[in-house]
Amino acid sequence: MGSSPPLLVLFLATACGCCALTPAEVLVVGNRNSPVSRSIIDYYISKRGIPSQQVLLLNTEVDEEISRAVFDREIAEPLGSFLKKRNWVDRILAIVTTSGVPLKIAGSEGRATVAASVDSEIAALYADFSGTAHLLPGPVPNPYFRSEKPLSHPEFPVYLVTRLTGYSLSDVRAIIDRSLAARNRGVVVLDQREPGVEEGDNWLQRATHLLPKQRVLHDETTQVVRGASNVIGYASWGSNDRSRRERNVGFHYLPGALVTEFVSTDGRTFQEPPESWSPGPPGKDRTLYFGGSTQTLSADFLRQGATGASGHVYEPYLPLTPRPEVLFPAYLSGRTLAESFWAAIPALSWMNIVVGDPLCRLIGQ
Repeated sequence: MGSSPPLLVLFLATACGCCALTPAEVLVVGNRNSPVSRSIIDYYISKRGIPSQQVLLLNTEVDEEISRAVFDREIAEPLGSFLKKRNWVDRILAIVTTSGVPLKIAGSEGRATVAASVDSEIAALYADFSGTAHLLPGPVPNPYFRSEKPLSHPEFPVYLVTRLTGYSLSDVRAIIDRSLAARNRGVVVLDQREPGVEEGDNWLQRATHLLPKQRVLHDETTQVVRGASNVIGYASWGSNDRSRRERNVGFHYLPGALVTEFVSTDGRTFQEPPESWSPGPPGKDRTLYFGGSTQTLSADFLRQGATGASGHVYEPYLPLTPRPEVLFPAYLSGRTLAESFWAAIPALSWMNIVVGDPLCRLIGQ
């Protein structure tokens, strides 16, 4: 496979460049009851030129966690009514939620649960709006998983849902600004937990072989990569790596950089921890917890300079986490942030979230 990956990337870049998502295909969903949500919307639509009629303000709770009944009544129902009234069920391809829109739907533990992220539930609603309700409980196979095509309806019955959020309004504005400055340069850091004995490490190895050699920093040791420069992508085990106990590994991220981790609850909250908090091993000492866990947080990467990140609101189980061997080749080929992440995520109606501007795309150099 020595010379083929660069040719593959070049081919896909040519194929995807003229087919990227456009502002006309994006719906922005906020919460009328959240001043931060409204501020994010105003900033985002002005930066991306999204018409104000493509904004839906919900009247819903501002809590991060809601019940399934609240989701159905205050999010799914008004969203469906909005799209159907305008005949936009097929026209809209990407949906952006914001801080202030509920983050997760409560439920029991395990795979047979109605728990999910709000965004992954919205992603599954295309089927519902088209007349075939998706099944509950548990995850639904993502029809866009591993696709190399631009998203289209009804071919792919899914919405590409991303969230504009972070610890603060300034963090969100920064990721929007960085998305507009994204360029196709820099390296993808793939940090294994140990030499390829686990499924996630095997995915990282595959990603290495599918990317141009000069664009990859691949580490197979038990040590955590620290202090990397010119980073455009990062995949690791986060706090599930026994050598990782700090919130910041000192990377310099380029505009457009994406981060994904094999971590169960890195998207559990976007409330900011105290500066003294740091991730640690799971245990019974509740003083080490923040947001119900000791695990790393996706929002830290956004604060540190990343432009997009994935996360999980509850336990997703490793097979349903984003696949780096799909994500990074797609993104470096010129596909948008939303298309790249959702092509890499195996399931809908599950625990996954994607943070970032769906229109972000690496162009030029």
